[in-house]
Amino acid sequence: MMQLLQVDLLKMKRKGMWFLTILGPVGVVSLQMVNYGVRKDYLLQQSNDYWGYYLKNISTFTPLAIVLGIAILTSFMASIENETNAWKQLVALPISKMSVYLSKFTVLSIMFLLSSCLLMIFTLAYGMFLNFDQEIPMLEVLKYSFYPLLAALPVLALQLWVATVSKNQGIPITLGVLGVIFAYSAFVLPDWMIWKWPSLMNEWDAPIINVWLGLSFGSLLYIVGMFDFTRRDVK
Repeated sequence: MMQLLQVDLLKMKRKGMWFLTILGPVGVVSLQMVNYGVRKDYLLQQSNDYWGYYLKNISTFTPLAIVLGIAILTSFMASIENETNAWKQLVALPISKMSVYLSKFTVLSIMFLLSSCLLMIFTLAYGMFLNFDQEIPMLEVLKYSFYPLLAALPVLALQLWVATVSKNQGIPITLGVLGVIFAYSAFVLPDWMIWKWPSLMNEWDAPIINVWLGLSFGSLLYIVGMFDFTRRDVK
C-alpha cells in the first residue's frame, strides 16, 4: 500500500498537480486581497465583527474552489492512467483492485487536506496583515478552512468513481462543470444535494450537519465506487 501511495504521489508531482493544490487556496485568499485592497473601508463598515465578515467572504469562494479542484484533479489522475495504459499494468500486479482504488482516494485526500491547511495559513496571514485589532477567532478559522473539505467528500468520492470507470474523461469533466454550477447556486439548492454541503448552508443553520453528512455519504459513495471499480474488467 505504501508503495502504491509513493507511486501515485510521484505521478502527481511529475504532472504538476501539486501546483494546482497550492493554487486553490492562493486564489481564494488573493480574491480577498483584491477585495479588501480596493474597498477596505467600505467592507469594514458592513459589520463590527471584522474577522467574522472577512471569513464569510473567504467562505464564499471556498466551495467553488474545492468542487472545481476535485473535478480537475480526479480527471487528471484517471487520464494519466488511461494515457499510459497503467490500469492494466496495475491490476496485473499481485495487489488488489481495492488497494489501487484506495491509493487514488488517499492521494487526492492528502492533496485537498494540504490545500485546507494552506487556506488556513493564508487566511490567518492576510487577516493579520489587515490588522483588524480584534481577537483572532481560531475556531472559526479552522471551521471555514476544514469543514468545506469534509462536507465535500461525497463530491470527491463521486468524481473519482466516475473518472476511474469512464474511458472518455469528458464525462467526469462535464459532471465537474455541473458541480461547479451547483456549488455556485448553493443558496437555492435543496439541502439533500451534495454540491450544497461544502457551502455549510442548511435550513438548521448548523454547519456541523453538513460535515457529518459529508463524512457518512462520502464513505458510502467511496465504498460503492470501490466495489464497482473492482468488478469491472480493465482493458
